[in-house]
Amino acid sequence: MFKQVPNILTIIRFLLIPVLIFFAFQNNYIATIIILTISGLTDILDGYIARKFNFISDFGKLMDPLADKATQVALLVTLTIQRIIPIWIIIIVIIKEFLMISGASFLYGKELVVSSKWYGKLATVLFYIAIVCSLFIQYWNGPLKNQIAYTLPKLPEFDTYIYYLAVISTIFSLIMYIKAFYLQGYLKNAMEQGNSNNNNINK
Repeated sequence: MFKQVPNILTIIRFLLIPVLIFFAFQNNYIATIIILTISGLTDILDGYIARKFNFISDFGKLMDPLADKATQVALLVTLTIQRIIPIWIIIIVIIKEFLMISGASFLYGKELVVSSKWYGKLATVLFYIAIVCSLFIQYWNGPLKNQIAYTLPKLPEFDTYIYYLAVISTIFSLIMYIKAFYLQGYLKNAMEQGNSNNNNINK
């Protein structure tokens, strides 16, 4: 049972996504930040347990980064709908994630598992930082200013610059993943397996 703890923590991150969306749409920015922090902690914990006790599984390799991306995209879509961030950011992210998920699913079907790399994690971390900054700025400039008796200075939207870095990192990670697939022979092996399966079917 303990061996399944990392996978259970990954599933919990998926279950927290609708909770995050609910609080974000309720403009409860502090609750959103708290839930997002809990989600991030489960991500760190499941990775630590998997490596510490050698509980690494194909399910974890595929679903762990998928949980990160699903959380990230869900929050970015929410912030876009609320007009907190510009729409072009989520468009770039969705295109990149669609290509990554399609490629990973294709390779997974060919019994080739793609694990997450540092550059993919970097993009995810930058987006998380940007999202937290956006939520905090919205809380500072909105509910917090309305709750206190004196006037607070308005925070500038410095989160925009972090989004720029995150988008650049996202594009870089996509290029590096494609390069890694090519250099390690994933694409070649996958195509050869696909051709072999087609030939067997034709026979």
